[in-house]
Amino acid sequence: MSSKDTTFIYCDGSSRGNPGPAAIGVSFQDNDGVEFFFLSEKIGNATNNVAEWQALYRGMEEAIKQNLQKIKFRLDSELVVKQMIGEYKVKNKDLLVFKNKCDSLRVSIPNFEIQYIPREQNTRADQLANLAQDSKT
Repeated sequence: MSSKDTTFIYCDGSSRGNPGPAAIGVSFQDNDGVEFFFLSEKIGNATNNVAEWQALYRGMEEAIKQNLQKIKFRLDSELVVKQMIGEYKVKNKDLLVFKNKCDSLRVSIPNFEIQYIPREQNTRADQLANLAQDSKT
């Protein structure tokens, strides 16, 4: 993958119970929509919003590890997207921790974009979060 290529990172978090058992799914895809990396992880008990933020944070962390330069994050959480771009204030202290962590990672991503997408366009990340939820480990 050349440094000019855009990576699309789809992120989703889920919580059963809100708060309850939570998990994240993150799918890294190239310009052609081919997945080349994914995360599917349980994150313990959390609210849905915390899980959504955790998915973004883990996606950012991994993108930096892989030295990806041009990244377009796609989330079906309008709240997280609008909080990340500063359109909504972050009042919840748990979410503010993630906002601050993501802001500190953002400086390490030269070309960062984040966009809200409808849930129907985020099926792979949703599938990965549910896989982690349903796994026995």
